[in-house]
Formats: sequence, C-alpha cells, structure tokens
Amino acid sequence: MPAGCPSSPDTDPAPAGTAASATSRRIRRVAMATFWSAIALMVLAITLSGGGDAGSGVPDTPSAVERHALGDGESHARAADGQLSPDARPVGKHLPRSRPLRLLIPKISVNAPFTDLAIGRAGRLEPPPADNTNLVGWYAKGTSPGEPGTSIIAGHVDTATSAAVFANLGGLAKGDRFQVVRADGRSASFAVDSVETFDKDTFPSDRVYGDTPRAQVRLITCAGAYDREVKDYTANLVVFAHLV
Repeated sequence: MPAGCPSSPDTDPAPAGTAASATSRRIRRVAMATFWSAIALMVLAITLSGGGDAGSGVPDTPSAVERHALGDGESHARAADGQLSPDARPVGKHLPRSRPLRLLIPKISVNAPFTDLAIGRAGRLEPPPADNTNLVGWYAKGTSPGEPGTSIIAGHVDTATSAAVFANLGGLAKGDRFQVVRADGRSASFAVDSVETFDKDTFPSDRVYGDTPRAQVRLITCAGAYDREVKDYTANLVVFAHLV
C-alpha cells in the first residue's frame, strides 16, 4: 500500500469547465481519499500492540471496508453539491467538525491529550508514540468526535515498561459517559453502547468502521493474550459509543 493518501488523477472526458465534470472529479477525489483512510484505520486496529513491535502480519482489507469508504466519499461529495438524499443526511444530535484536544473518561481515570495519527512511510497509520503512556490518537483526516459519522480514537493498553492510557478500557459498560474537549470550546459527551473484544483475525470491520449518519465514536486498544513470537496482542477491545 503506498504511503500517504494519493489523489485520483483527473481522467474525466467531459469539458473541464462543465458542472458535470467538476462534480465527477470531486466525487472521485473524495472517494479515493476516504478509501485510503479506511484502509489505514483497519491497519491501526491490528497494530496497536503495546509491549513490543507491531505484528508483522497485515491481513487483506475486507471488501466491506472498501464499500463503506467509497460510499462515504461519494456522500460527502454529493452533500457539498446539495444532492444528498434525506436518508443519508445527519441524524440526531451532532456537532460541526473540530479538532479534539482532550479525552476525559472519569470512570477509569483517563484525562489524556490527543495527538494526530498519520500514515507512516510503510503506508500504515501510525499508533500514538509508545514513550508517552498518557496519550490518545485520532485519525485527523477522518471524522472528528461529534461529527456525523464514525470517529476513531486509539490508545495503547501498555508499553514495554508500564500500563498505558487504555489499560482499564475494558472496565467501561453500557451507559457510562465520557467527554471529548474540542478546539471550538465545546465538550462532546458520549454514552457507551457496548464494550466488545474481537480476535484480530476475525475483526468485524463493518461494525467498527461502517459509515453512519449519527455521531459515533469507537475507542480502540489491544486485548487478549500477548503473542511473544509475533510481538502483538491477539485481539482488539472496541468501545462503541454515541453522542448525547
């Protein structure tokens, strides 16, 4: 997978000055960018190992993730043109886009700053730096917490020397609340819907990364046993939550 988020070349045969060609080019650019974003997020979920190097095995990206990514890109393009169907428009409470600054989860004593997660030289979305145990990351080119859609927040469960920010993430339960302090001065409050653990070889990308018209968040860390041969955990813990 190439590093970064490549843009789609302009191959529209229609005249450059027409509205149709402009819309077509915009749809392709947004779709391709979102496609690579979804691939990066899938890789992140299987590489957030704590105690050592990330696992070397990267499974193929499921077709479902590609389907969600391309659909989401097209929806955003049509929304910009005012062509979004009523069924695809934002549903329920939501906020405009804004950078997250701090994650507050009182029940498990999390009070952590955010860092942007970017795609590294190997073409993978890099996890938060392991030398800072109290740090969470979000994919800055994806949905911000509070926006309609699925926002991904990731953190380590531990490092080579100590427990990390999401060490007690499994202690959350349905109905628990947490907040994201945003750069626009608002605090987005989320309620937990479920806390689930998935083996990495059967990770349900549809459920975790599937596009949604509602403002939702996924908190992700590693779980399960630590495989010393591949230097990676065998599972992922995912907290599903929605804006309240």
